[in-house]
Amino acid sequence: IDVNECTSENPCTQTCVNTYGSFLCRCEPGYELEADGVNCSDMDECSFSEFLCQHECVNGPGSYYCTCPSGYNLLDDSRSCQDINECEIRNFTCTSQQTCFNIPGDYKCLDPVRCEEPYLQINENRCMCPAENPGCRDQPFTILYRVMDMVSGRSVPSDIFQMQATTRYPGAYYIFQIKSGNEGREFYMR
Repeated sequence: IDVNECTSENPCTQTCVNTYGSFLCRCEPGYELEADGVNCSDMDECSFSEFLCQHECVNGPGSYYCTCPSGYNLLDDSRSCQDINECEIRNFTCTSQQTCFNIPGDYKCLDPVRCEEPYLQINENRCMCPAENPGCRDQPFTILYRVMDMVSGRSVPSDIFQMQATTRYPGAYYIFQIKSGNEGREFYMR
């Protein structure tokens, strides 16, 4: 008569399977059987692949889980991270005069546009130099401020934005130039 070692002494650390004249030890998912055939040790799933998690893989007993950096939420697939738009959910510390601008993992508070003399502010991002003001003679008629985010890691060269002259004012001429912020010569115009 076969002796069921699993019920009498259970030599396995996890699951015991009785066989005729002997027994086998099995491990729970996330564990692997050691060379002694009896003990089970935790598998480090994070060491199998660097693609298990988008950001960071954390090994746990019999399992693993993914984490995201500050400013990101873990998505329902439990491996991908999505940026938290602090401006959209109103979780920011900007003043009422400032504009909240979402950036990956964080946000920035942008101060309002201030028009310098002789320009007058037309709206939140446009300054105009009145034609009747003598100080506006050799100045651009309007200055328009735009803020845009650029994702890092994009292939270069690539177009960032396009501006176009208009025929609305006959006899007007247009000069496009990068006025500041190009000290490293990362940008050019064509």
